[in-house]
Amino acid sequence: MRAYASRVVANRAAVAAALAAALLCSSSAEIGVAWAGPQEAVDEDVRVVPNFSSTKYGWLAIDDELKPMMSGPRPVRADPAFPYFGNQNGTQPTLRVSDLNSPILTEWSKERMKPSNEETKKGVFPYSFQARCMPGGTPGQLLGIFEPLFFVQAKDAVYLIWQRDHVVRRISMNRPHTANPKPSWYGESVGHYEGDTLVVDTIGLNGKAPMDNWRTPHSEQLHVVERFQMVDGGAALHAIVTIEDPVALTAPLTVYQRWNKLDGEMVEVACAENNSSHMIGGNDDPIPVSEKPDF
Repeated sequence: MRAYASRVVANRAAVAAALAAALLCSSSAEIGVAWAGPQEAVDEDVRVVPNFSSTKYGWLAIDDELKPMMSGPRPVRADPAFPYFGNQNGTQPTLRVSDLNSPILTEWSKERMKPSNEETKKGVFPYSFQARCMPGGTPGQLLGIFEPLFFVQAKDAVYLIWQRDHVVRRISMNRPHTANPKPSWYGESVGHYEGDTLVVDTIGLNGKAPMDNWRTPHSEQLHVVERFQMVDGGAALHAIVTIEDPVALTAPLTVYQRWNKLDGEMVEVACAENNSSHMIGGNDDPIPVSEKPDF
């Protein structure tokens, strides 16, 4: 099992390394031409775009919440009868019991959230994609904390690479969506630049990953638009995210996430190497264990 896990980690690390190598031919400190190599002539067809990419720094999420805008519908938060305190609040942490009376939730969503809520009230550790080493989906993966996010920008694609387990999300640039994308964890993302902003449009999500850490579900009708922009003189990254799903949400929901620049290169991080779950009361499927060693 350990040998198999090592091969998986090596393969993922190789993919991440190959993508990151695209950054080495250009300056990481300046906003410049995203896909013109150092010896190439820059002509009118080469666009100057914001540079989120570097091999020397990444972007670290400030927390694991989709944050509300100043006005408009608000995302799900804690049931008032079960206040939530996270690990970073300086008090005894509690588990996330979702407020099923949130105006943003349809009856379809409420029914799907009830079983998990009832288990959590009994002390069962609720689903968390980071704790379970599962894909976070879109927009859920934006809530990955503790380890940084890296960008690789090329002419035809932008890659978002999370250091944790080397999760890679591909954004195809300057093209429309395909007619009927096959539903997947991260969906089909297409993007373009609007000045200093990377705009990403995503459809074709399979509904297996919740939208957030409150376990808000979504259907395959989910449509997500993200607008990534550097702020604070390049010291931080900001994304405004608009979420639409007529099955799961009563109205379009606009939220935001923020990351601070974190100096340091990407390092190898493997998830799910152990053969047992240490979650409190977790109902996880066990990791397969070989009956005999691989060596």
